[in-house]
Amino acid sequence: MAIKRLILLIPLVLICLACTRSKDPKLYDDVGVPAYGDTIITASIGEPSNLIPILATDSPSHEVASFIYNGLVKYDKDLKIIGSLAESWDISKDNLSITFHLRKDVKWHDNTPFTAHDVMFTYRLITDPKTPTAYAGDFLLVKEAKVLDDYTFKVTYDKPFAPGLISWSTAILPRHLLEGQDVTKSPLSRRPIGTGPYKFQEWIPGERIVLTANKDYFEGSPYISRYIMRIIPDTATMFLELKRYGIDMMGLTPLQAVRQTDYPAFKREFNKFRYLSFTYVYLGYNLKHQFFKDKRVRQAISYGIDKKEIIDGILLGQGVEADGPYKPDMWAYNGGVKKYPYDREKAMMLLKEAGFNRGADNILYKDGAPFEFTILVNQGNDVRIRCAELIQKRLADLGIKVKIRVIEWASFINEFIDKRNFEAVILGWSIPNDPDIFDIWHSSKQGKKELNFISFENKEVDELLVRARHTLNMEERKRYYHRIQEILAEEQPYTFLFVPYANVTIHKRFKGIEPAPAGLMYDFIKWYVPEKQMRYR
Repeated sequence: MAIKRLILLIPLVLICLACTRSKDPKLYDDVGVPAYGDTIITASIGEPSNLIPILATDSPSHEVASFIYNGLVKYDKDLKIIGSLAESWDISKDNLSITFHLRKDVKWHDNTPFTAHDVMFTYRLITDPKTPTAYAGDFLLVKEAKVLDDYTFKVTYDKPFAPGLISWSTAILPRHLLEGQDVTKSPLSRRPIGTGPYKFQEWIPGERIVLTANKDYFEGSPYISRYIMRIIPDTATMFLELKRYGIDMMGLTPLQAVRQTDYPAFKREFNKFRYLSFTYVYLGYNLKHQFFKDKRVRQAISYGIDKKEIIDGILLGQGVEADGPYKPDMWAYNGGVKKYPYDREKAMMLLKEAGFNRGADNILYKDGAPFEFTILVNQGNDVRIRCAELIQKRLADLGIKVKIRVIEWASFINEFIDKRNFEAVILGWSIPNDPDIFDIWHSSKQGKKELNFISFENKEVDELLVRARHTLNMEERKRYYHRIQEILAEEQPYTFLFVPYANVTIHKRFKGIEPAPAGLMYDFIKWYVPEKQMRYR
């Protein structure tokens, strides 16, 4: 694909700020002392859709928004819940109420004081039926919300709600800028104002988003002065930019991680970090499609896909097989569910049971209709595109004709996923630290912009999801989630493909990076560049 030179070049008016590169590679081995300054440049293959977090479901939007907004609570490096906008909280003895005591030293980026009235406004906005959000479910369970004073906010539930506390990690929005407005038309979607460690500076569509450090941030000013996300819709181009010092950080593809970075010059300038990511990749089916309504068909396709071939051949070993919506090191994971190893004969048997027979053209037919469908994949994700090609090949062996359509990210989400205009898709989900998966799998979550876009419905799963949310006993929750995984394994609404390893590379001048169960970015405000190693002034 031809890439415009504009995308390949760093915007000079933005970046050339007394830019220098060290000629002494040993300089980067010196941890130095924390200093304020420099710029970190990251990249995304997809452009954010909306910087008001409750209106966005795509990861680029949430990545940028995470620097701009705060919730009342957050996870620390060990995945323990700690305060953010709330400095403390009390939970009632009956586990029905949470009283948040808010910080009094927080201001919005326009210098307006943050108060409990902003929290109440956000709660009312997210539960307003007119707000097109995928995240209302947790907050609709609140029986009563009260502002006790400017810095005390209390919520009460009808019954104990296990994810209740962490649900308040959702971004709190500014009442004084949104009250009385149509949130879907707010300029904040493109020019957000939050309480977070970085302030919005500019968004040039198709090129970059620039944030600058909030020097008055209540947890202390970030050391790194500027955060830039460049829009580079291709991982190969992104990698070239990394090596040309056009970006400082990226998630490497398996080929890049295993082979293309294994040489001395790269190792002198970049660090690599590897961990089992908080994501899984899947082939999802539109369950309203005439063929995919039959679980035997979905099971057959799962048997017809060789996951090991994908992991060895495409991921180069940088991943593990997925068999459900959790990764193997989570407490809710059920390793005993039904598995789908590659088995062509079993796949053919199931397809025959479902009424398919091979025609003279070697294609399967049912009631005169050929078994053919299209897999949608987003542009720029080489791994998913190659997965689709391998799946296409394997399913052709079964007599299923698969087409592949690669679509630019914004159109992929807005025109196809949101409008349910697809037959099958290859996508990935982030895996939450709390195992609540209500928003993806409950049958009530099929509305526009909601996350159950494959139209999965199962009465027992609905009941189990609700029960799991309303007990605080971990072993009881575990039993419910284990059963949900058993049902999903049997129903195969997705063919769960793999959990990839995250291979993140970051330029060595950035210090203070401490890998932890929470990943890398949990304490980004503490990353720094020693003064002598700074590239941008």
